Amino acid sequence: MSDQTGQTVPAAGLDTFPRLLMHHAKVRPNRPAMREKEYGIWQTYTWAEVAENVRAIACGLAQLGFKRGDRLAIIGDNRPRLYWSVAACQVLGGIPVMLYQDAVAEEMAYVLQDAEIKFAVVEDQEQVDKMLEIHDQVPFLEHVVYDDPRGMRHYTQTLLMGLDELQEMGRIHDRNQSDFIESEIAKGATDDISIMLYTSGTTGKPKGVCQTHGAFIAAAQGGTQFDKLTDQEDILSYLPMAWVGDHLFSFAQAMVAGFTINCPESGETVMTDLREIGPTYYFAPPRVFENLLTQVMIRMEDAGWFKRAIFSHFMKVARRCGAEILDGKPVSFADRLQYQLGSLLVYGPLKNVLGMSRIRVAYTAGAAIGPDLFRFYRSIGINLKQLYGQTETCAYVCLQPDGEIKLDSVGKPAPFVEVKLADNGEILVKGPMLLKAYYKRPGATAESINEDGYFMTGDAGFFDEDGHLKIIDRAKDVGKLNDGSMFAPNYIENKLKFFQHIKEAVAFGNGRDFVTAFINIDLEAVGNWAERKGLAYSGYTDLAQQGTVYDLIREGIEQVNVDLAADPMMSASQIRRFLILHKELDADDGELTRTRKVRRNFISERYKVLIDALYGGADSQYIETEVKYEDGRTGKIAATLRIQDVKTFSPQAARKAA
Repeated sequence: MSDQTGQTVPAAGLDTFPRLLMHHAKVRPNRPAMREKEYGIWQTYTWAEVAENVRAIACGLAQLGFKRGDRLAIIGDNRPRLYWSVAACQVLGGIPVMLYQDAVAEEMAYVLQDAEIKFAVVEDQEQVDKMLEIHDQVPFLEHVVYDDPRGMRHYTQTLLMGLDELQEMGRIHDRNQSDFIESEIAKGATDDISIMLYTSGTTGKPKGVCQTHGAFIAAAQGGTQFDKLTDQEDILSYLPMAWVGDHLFSFAQAMVAGFTINCPESGETVMTDLREIGPTYYFAPPRVFENLLTQVMIRMEDAGWFKRAIFSHFMKVARRCGAEILDGKPVSFADRLQYQLGSLLVYGPLKNVLGMSRIRVAYTAGAAIGPDLFRFYRSIGINLKQLYGQTETCAYVCLQPDGEIKLDSVGKPAPFVEVKLADNGEILVKGPMLLKAYYKRPGATAESINEDGYFMTGDAGFFDEDGHLKIIDRAKDVGKLNDGSMFAPNYIENKLKFFQHIKEAVAFGNGRDFVTAFINIDLEAVGNWAERKGLAYSGYTDLAQQGTVYDLIREGIEQVNVDLAADPMMSASQIRRFLILHKELDADDGELTRTRKVRRNFISERYKVLIDALYGGADSQYIETEVKYEDGRTGKIAATLRIQDVKTFSPQAARKAA
C-alpha cells in the first residue's frame, strides 16, 4: 500500500521477506516485479507470477528434503530465477548463501565447506562444472540445481537437476499440499537469519555474515523513506548478487517498496540494457562512473571541432552552476538561462547516451569517488550521492540528504542509525541493521561489537562542522612514517585512482622514511591515449613500461602530491618513487578480493623484491611472476620494471598550484 506521497509503506506484520512478497502479490499482482533480457527481448514477470514461481521452487526444494535452517548456495549472474531461489529458501526458513559467480572453484570450495552447503542453485554449465570439480571436497553437497539447461544434455551425475524439473515437481507438491507454503511462511520470524554474505577477506579467510530479515528490512525501509522511493521505480540489477549492495538495492528495497528489478542479458550488454530500461534509481561503484566518463571523453576527442567547442563551453557552464541548480541553491538568471540551453544541446543528449535520463536518485559506494568525477555527474543534473556501509551493517550507515551534498563526505547517519567515534578515530555504529553473528565464529562476533553494543567498523574517520562523516582509511591500515607523520594508504590510493589513466594503486610507507607506490595503468584509457599519440605497443606489459607512459603517470602522481601537500595531516605522505607493474592485479592471482579490494599483506610478500628496489634507490628491477589463466593453466610473466622519482611540493607551493 502507499501513503499520500506515493511512497510504499509496509503494513504491520510484514516483518519477513516471504510475507512482503505475498503482500505485493495481493496488492499489486499485475505490476512488473522483474524483467530479464533474453535473446534480445525483455521478458516481464508480475508480482503474482514471481510469487507463483517462488512457491514452486520452495515446494520443489522441500520435496528434495530441504529443511528449516539448511543453507542454499546461490551462484550466478543476476537472474530472476536466482532471486526467486533466494526468496524460496527464505520461505522454507532456510539461509541463502551467496557466492561470487567469477570465483574459481577452490574459492567456492572454502565457502561451501564453511557453510556446510547441502543444496546449490547455480546459473549454468560453467557453474555446474565448478561444483563437479570440487564435489569430493564438499561432502555435504547433495543437490545442484541449474537454471540454464544449455550444454547440460549429456551430464548424468545424480546430484544434478534442472530448475524447470524442480519447479514442476514443486507445483505437483503445491497442488497436493496447498496450505504447505502458508504454514511455512507463518513459522518465520523477523529475527530469523535471512541471508549469509561472506566478507571479502582482505586479511584472512572470508567470514559468513548472518543478517536477519529484520535487519535488512530496517535498512531497506530507512533507504526508501529517505529517498522517497515508490513502487514505480526501475533499477538495473547487474552487480554481483553476493555483494551486500546488490542485496540491499535489488532485493531488500524492491521487496519493501515493490518496485521493478531489471536483469541485463549479460555483462557485455549492461550499457545497452541500461539505455533501454532508463532506470529511475541506480547504483554503481566509482569505477563504473569513471569508465562511463572515460568513454564520453574519448568520444568527444574523436568528434569534430564544432562539437568539441560546444561541449567544452557548456561543460564550463555546468561546472560553474549545475550542482548548485540541482541542490536548489540560488544561481544568476544568466547562468540559469545558459544551463537550460546546455540541457537542450549537451546535458540531455549526454544523459540519454549514458542511460541516465530518468534517474531521480543514483548512489555510489564501495570506494571513494573523486571530487571532479562526483561534481561532473551532479553538474549535468544526475542526483548522484554517496553512501557508507559494510556487509555487517546491510550496507547502511550514512546517506547524503538532498540539498546537503558534500563531495568529500559520505553524508549523515541514516535513519535508525547511531554513529560515534572511538578515542582512536574508529567509526562505531549501532542500529537495527547490525549483523546477528559471524557464522560459526562466536569469538569474532564478540570481538566486533563492544560492551555498549556498537559495531566496530574498523574504519577511521571524523565528523565535519556540519555533522557529515568523512572516511580517512581502514583503522588497521593507518600507520606512521619514521618521522611520526600519519600514513593512510587507502586515502592515497583513492586519490591516485581518481586519475583516469590509473586503474589500481598500492601505496607503501608504514615504518619507512617516505611513501612509494605500485601503479596499474587502465589499459583502455592509456591504450586510447597511446593510439592518438601514434605509439605502438603489443600488450599491457609492453605499454606499461614505455617511457612516455611513465611520464603520463608521473604527471598524475605529481598532481596528487600537490593535493597531499595542501593537507596538513597528509603533507608528509607525498609519493617519492613509483613503478608501473608488469601485470594487472587480479583476484584469480590472490592479489585482490572479488570486490576488488587490495590484499595488502599478500602483495607485500609477493612483490617484496620490488618494494626493496623502490626503497633501495634502484632505477630498475627484474621480476618474474606466476599467473593463473581463466582455463586453470598457470604461466609466468617476466619484465624489467622502470622505477622513477616523483617531484614533491611544499605546502606553500601546493597552495599556489591550487
